[in-house]
Amino acid sequence: MSLTKVKHIVLVLSGKGGVGKSSVTTQLALSLSLAGHSVGVLDVDLTGPSIPRMFGIEDAKVTQAPGGWLPITVHEADPSAGIGSLRVMSLGFLLPKRGDAVVWRGPKKTAMVRQFLSDVFWDETDYLLIDTPPGTSDEHISLAENLMQKARPGQLAGAVVVTTPQAVATADVRKELNFCTKTNIRVLGVVENMCGFVCPNCSECTNIFMSGGGEVMANDFGVPFLGRIPIDPQFLVLIETGKRPTYPAGTMVDGKDVSTPAGASGTEEEGVKDGSMLVHKYKDCSLAPIFSKITADVISAVQQ
Repeated sequence: MSLTKVKHIVLVLSGKGGVGKSSVTTQLALSLSLAGHSVGVLDVDLTGPSIPRMFGIEDAKVTQAPGGWLPITVHEADPSAGIGSLRVMSLGFLLPKRGDAVVWRGPKKTAMVRQFLSDVFWDETDYLLIDTPPGTSDEHISLAENLMQKARPGQLAGAVVVTTPQAVATADVRKELNFCTKTNIRVLGVVENMCGFVCPNCSECTNIFMSGGGEVMANDFGVPFLGRIPIDPQFLVLIETGKRPTYPAGTMVDGKDVSTPAGASGTEEEGVKDGSMLVHKYKDCSLAPIFSKITADVISAVQQ
């Protein structure tokens, strides 16, 4: 297996589509990198690979190596700044065009997942995050079987399960928690995503999808609750355009004032010209402190 240099494997799961698994995976990866860890992201959402777009590397091409592939580098490690390296692999890099549909039956999906686990040459990596599709189907079964058979004891650290607060979402995500139980995958914790909306024009954060459903579900299953993540349009702007996030005076998120200081760089025009790495710009996002705490809890759970 090409995972011999990987220390810990963390799955990002959800039984529901559209709850933000890829955005959670992206921010976990950035937060782990900011904490000084070397990080890899493997995208096994074969019919909807969005990880290349999340990291702004859609035009990158995979390098073929003898017997496999080399993952795409998002950024190298910067020990002086305490930042770890970040590398990514996705089927999106192998498609001729971004809009091409992947019309595969189960056996081909299973073979592709197996190939991703065996033929991608990860360098020394502290954490490999695996972004999965919704549900509990072919990709999940193949992933669980291959990791259980081939991973070293303790290498598969567990899973972060993502949900949104509404009952219609938690009803499906509960099935994913049952899947983890049946496959003996440890649940590191539950993230309640899209809990609140950070208005880009005022200082309000409103619970448009209610709040608390993910925490109730975590308590019902006896697994850790990692935290609530609001919807922040500035994170979307950062991902889509590369502009550094800015916030009006008085913006409060998770009990903290995240307003952009007067005179600070990061206006819209400056953001276009800002050539800083994504990991540096993300530090100005309102979600970065929330994910810093979530990441610390995940690391603590893994090390236990």
